[in-house]
Amino acid sequence: MKEFLRIMIGLTLLGSVSLSACGQKKYDEKLASLYENTVPLMQPTTLDSLRQQPVNVVLLDTRAPEEYNVSHLPEAQLVDYDLFDIDQLDNLSKEDTVIVYCSVGYRSERVGEAMKKAGFQHVYNLYGGIFQWKNEGKEVINSQNQPTDSVHTYNRSWSKWLKNGVKVY
Repeated sequence: MKEFLRIMIGLTLLGSVSLSACGQKKYDEKLASLYENTVPLMQPTTLDSLRQQPVNVVLLDTRAPEEYNVSHLPEAQLVDYDLFDIDQLDNLSKEDTVIVYCSVGYRSERVGEAMKKAGFQHVYNLYGGIFQWKNEGKEVINSQNQPTDSVHTYNRSWSKWLKNGVKVY
């Protein structure tokens, strides 16, 4: 199982290199300007594949509750960025594979940094956050656990980066 995880992480790194060729160069450039690269990135396709395997993956949504309630990744737990405290994660093992995400990955990178500082060994930031996830046509669910096309876009300025979904402010 550890070998599988190493392969998946390798694929994540390869995927990071090839994204610009997929027609989202400006988005990639914007993300590159936001990320400090302090938490390894995981591509949505890699996460999707990983979740199909018998590996324990913990998803942490670091957005505000109103964003989370509009939609979130299935099985994601809310850890509100504005109220985040590492003690909220006492129920997690520091050996768990944890993927953090937000709208595009800035807030989640900060939470990931705190987790790494606290000793979590396998923390990854979802590349492009829920925007990239939805732009790739992957499922999100609402507060009633029903599939939805709606995504809270944080604000109107950021909404231009959501290409596949209903923008909610």
